[in-house]
Amino acid sequence: MDEVGDLSPEAQVMLLRVLQEREFERVGGNQTLRVDVSLVAATNRDLAEDVRAGSFRSDLYYRLNVFPIHMPPLRDRPEDIPLLVEHFAARYGTRFGRSIAGIDRRTMNLLASYDWPGNVRELENVVERAVITSRNGTLRVEREALLAGSSMVRDLDTQLKTQEREAIEAALSASRGRVSGPTGAAIRLGMPASTVEFRIKRLGIDKFRYRRVQ
Repeated sequence: MDEVGDLSPEAQVMLLRVLQEREFERVGGNQTLRVDVSLVAATNRDLAEDVRAGSFRSDLYYRLNVFPIHMPPLRDRPEDIPLLVEHFAARYGTRFGRSIAGIDRRTMNLLASYDWPGNVRELENVVERAVITSRNGTLRVEREALLAGSSMVRDLDTQLKTQEREAIEAALSASRGRVSGPTGAAIRLGMPASTVEFRIKRLGIDKFRYRRVQ
């Protein structure tokens, strides 16, 4: 299960039931089915911090955290980059009908020295583009293309955070700084109050200043 940290509170309850009771009902069904499964879950969030902030259930966290495996970011394991580049080059070479016989040495040095803010998915995207534009069976990536892709990742992240901040601040302004309750910001945003509190803290928003505005 990927991105388990992004589950809604309702989905967390349902998943917890499956893990505890080993039973569930199909969507649209009325028969309870029993299962015996092992679950592997992944997230890029700090679930322990989310538990403290109240946006992730502590009982579900402890159910999932039986055997944790920490995967360091790609920038901390550069020895994996050549293997991943070869893997993705072969995959997309087959998909697009292009025979990739080799990888330019300058390209490999460039990829190995890059810090990969988007981790493996960003590397895969870069290699896919390079396979499409490759000539004579050699994979090449130009520094300008790599830096342009990095800029797009940072710009998108900044844009999303700006939109999130604006939405929360507008809801706080309308609710005069109240987060919970029938007229609170959480209702206006369609989120649990605990989630809104967590995001307010993460974005460094001062909710109390909206209570002083009359």
